[in-house]
Amino acid sequence: MFNLAGKVAVVTGATRGIGQQLAIALAEAGADLALLQREPEDQGTKAVIESLGRDCIVVPCDLAHMDQVKQAIPAVISRFGKVDILVNNAGVQRRAPAVEFAETDWDDVLQVNLKAVWLLCQAAGRHMTERRQGKIINLASLLTYQGGITVPAYAAAKGGIGQLTKALANEWAKYRVNVNAIVPGYFATDMNEALLADQERNKQITERIPAGRWGSPEDMKGSIVFLASSASDYIHGHLLAVDGGWLGR
Repeated sequence: MFNLAGKVAVVTGATRGIGQQLAIALAEAGADLALLQREPEDQGTKAVIESLGRDCIVVPCDLAHMDQVKQAIPAVISRFGKVDILVNNAGVQRRAPAVEFAETDWDDVLQVNLKAVWLLCQAAGRHMTERRQGKIINLASLLTYQGGITVPAYAAAKGGIGQLTKALANEWAKYRVNVNAIVPGYFATDMNEALLADQERNKQITERIPAGRWGSPEDMKGSIVFLASSASDYIHGHLLAVDGGWLGR
């Protein structure tokens, strides 16, 4: 049920961290990969995937530029003939008190974290509904449920991801297209460098996680293979928390 041989997966933000491990997990399960990257010269993840015997291409795509986003899925279909799996992982973060939060920062976060996701979902969904099969997995956040502190744009975008996931699932389930999301908890990645460096805040977070530790990117691999495979065929509009128990605390 978890075999992805013959499938083509598109992953954003796979050069490092969680996204890299998601892409590698899909390749380990048998999928070929198309990596949408802002920095196409970074071939590290591609090399790992090819070492597993899978086909992999890098598609230059800056999610802040909607013209590039709109061209991405057609480019993958042109190369592979289809898209079976879409993983919207890439995201940006900006931190500032709400009264000081810059409009440009708001626009940057909403463009990359929500609008680009919507456009990729729409393009992939158009293709998948015609083929009557497909898996779309979005990366939500604890801030899909919680407000956070000094991250109003990120919270707004990730709240939107949760509702977008459900809205698309409602429309596309009848076409055998599954739209779900993964909700990572606190993971030791570049995006959380500020929290990891803050000894007091780091300690507070760790003490609140029932598992007693921050997640590592490898902790995400099982969830992505599950949601991308036939094992999840009757799961639609679900937000799967991979958070060490944080939301249940």
